[in-house]
Order: sequence, then C-alpha cells, then structure tokens
Amino acid sequence: MPSQRVDFPGSLGHLLAGRLDTPDHAPHAWAVFAHCFTCSKDTKAAAYIAQALAAARYGVLRFDFTGLGGSGGDFANTNFSSNVDDLVAAADWLRGHQGAPTLLIGHSLGGAAVLAAAGRVDDARAVVTLGAPFDPAHVTHQFGAALQVIETDGQAQVRLGGRPFTIRRSFLDDVNGQAQQQRIRALRRPLLVMHSPEDTVVEVDNARRIFESALHPKSFVALDGADHLLNRAADARFAASIISSWASRYLPHESMADAGA
Repeated sequence: MPSQRVDFPGSLGHLLAGRLDTPDHAPHAWAVFAHCFTCSKDTKAAAYIAQALAAARYGVLRFDFTGLGGSGGDFANTNFSSNVDDLVAAADWLRGHQGAPTLLIGHSLGGAAVLAAAGRVDDARAVVTLGAPFDPAHVTHQFGAALQVIETDGQAQVRLGGRPFTIRRSFLDDVNGQAQQQRIRALRRPLLVMHSPEDTVVEVDNARRIFESALHPKSFVALDGADHLLNRAADARFAASIISSWASRYLPHESMADAGA
C-alpha cells in the first residue's frame, strides 16, 4: 500500500512528522492513529495496523507527538494535554488535506489521548483503544523510584524502553489532573476497547473500567496472547481486521458505500 511522509504544525508550534498510509483506490474512510507513550509512528504496532487498514481500504494518518520520532520540539516540555492537542491538530490537518477523520485509534497512552480528544473532533464517528489505561496517570507507574525525585527536585531522567527521557513535575501535575472518567462517560460515540489479558504493562482491568464507564454502543475484544506493544505482526493484523469490520457499522454511509467491493 502507498505510504507518504507528511508534516504539519503541532500544538506547541513545532512541525510534527506524519506518515499517510493509503489504499490503492479511494479510501472508504480516514483514520488517525495515536502511538504509545514515548513510542513513535514507526513502531511495529503502528505500522502493521496502518498497513493492514490500508489494505482494507482505510486511509490512516499516524504521526509522532511533539519531541518524539521525527517531530520537532523537546519531549521534556510536553505532557498529556499537549499530546491531546497534537492529536486534534493531526485531525485538523487530515480534514483539510485528505478527508474527514471519522475514526480515531489509539495505542496505550495514545488510547487515553483519543478518548480525551474525541469530543473535540466533530467528524469522529467511532473510537478504538488498544491496551489503553483507564487513567492517564497510570503511565507514572513506569517511573519507579524516579517518581519521588521528580516530585522533590522538579525533574528527573527516566529510562523508558531503554532510552532516557526527562520528565518534569509539570508532566505529573498535568497527567494527574485529567477528568478521564467524565470524558469517557460523555464520549457518546461507538467505542471499541481492545486489550490483551496477558498485558503486563497496562493490566486488562483498565479495559474493564473504560468499558464500564462508556455508554452504548460499545464493544470489547480480547487480544489473547498479545503483548502490550503488539510486537507480533499477527496480533496487530488481527486487531486491524477487527477494527475495519467493526468500524464499517458506524462510519458515514457515503464513506463506506462501496465497502467490500
């Protein structure tokens, strides 16, 4: 499937690096994919899912949040709220350059971000989370002993995924102040929650709490045997097949008119 590099302004004024995965023919619908915490648009999960959705005739914009991957800016100056703002900026760019962002997909903390952003993306008709935490503050569990250093000294260097990142107290203040349950309750869009029962990074109970907080229509699919990062192509492609089939029930009829053709 064709894949094109793009860039657009992010919420903090820096250029964000994106990749547009498109089918060979006109897409049935357009989606925005938000990656996991400190990851990038080029993780295995992001690439596998975007490519599989493109094969199912969805166009997908995946992008790097400010300070990550190929995007500009300093990660230390970002927080969960800026990630949500970046996601809204990505949806705005997609709307202006390709088509309405009718489907929002988020992996891990990116899943929490799409839940928070959906109310600000009027075109979004359906939302999907993969291994998402119920509370964005769950991410602080990864900081270990550095959490106390951040709180007392104002910042600390934390190793995440084998790489060092500077985390500031402002990040903690922001992530701890998110009214996520109220957002989920007010989502009022079809929601697909996907999670592995074997997830050791974000426990599957997070999926239960998201699901119970949301109103219908809502669906849950267990990604049995998958790891948190969906590193196996088979797991990511299975997730993509479920997403494409599920979303076809909820996206605008004009977008899906020739679905299955």
